[in-house]
Amino acid sequence: MTIDAAAARDREPSRMEEDYLTIVWKAYEWPGDRPTTTDLAARLGVTPSTVSANLKKLARDALIEYEPYGSIQLTDAGRAIATKVVRRHRIIETYLVERLGFGWDEVHDEADRLEHAVSDLVLERMDAELGHPAADPHGDPIPGVDGSIPFADAPTLAAVAAGRRVRVLRVADRHPEVLRYLADKGVAVGTELVVVTAMDAVGAMRVRHAPVGDAALAEGEGAAAPGTTDGAELELSAVAAESIRALPL
Repeated sequence: MTIDAAAARDREPSRMEEDYLTIVWKAYEWPGDRPTTTDLAARLGVTPSTVSANLKKLARDALIEYEPYGSIQLTDAGRAIATKVVRRHRIIETYLVERLGFGWDEVHDEADRLEHAVSDLVLERMDAELGHPAADPHGDPIPGVDGSIPFADAPTLAAVAAGRRVRVLRVADRHPEVLRYLADKGVAVGTELVVVTAMDAVGAMRVRHAPVGDAALAEGEGAAAPGTTDGAELELSAVAAESIRALPL
């Protein structure tokens, strides 16, 4: 370990370190995603050259493993920092929705600002007030104090075949306009849907709400039963469908 790396572990992480490490952590949380310099630049609103310079610094401080134009991997030290920040972020998001009445499309940026300012004491009081939730309003798992993650994976809705019934498990929070559209159409974490038409070449698919008591499950493998009463239908763009992780029923 270099002198710089040892010093980095003996101090509180900087805002830059927390932001970069958290974005890398979240990228690996969604199967198939891999963080790139371009992605980081777009998410952080900086130039790729700035990202490259900061990644080299994080690697020098033993918080990531990184080679230019190669993969970006968190070290154990980097993962510990990122997991702590993610826990703070998701508890704050949940508090804003559950106690202050924010919409799920409004809380990401607010939590980004607050996660660096709220003390550990206040955060744990918020967590206790909420009843120690396992997931935030988007369905993203909230890491425990010990860093454990109650993780459950599911395919994106875009990958689900026509006729299948699913339950919305998670919705990515990076597209507020998608969250607003889904909320307007009555889609939230826990909503059950039936795929009417699968993702087409144009980049659109149609789903409908699965009414309570729908006989679809009786058909086996989650297939929608013929003759059941359709719920409200809605069209989803590729961006919206890729933002939803849905558990086949």
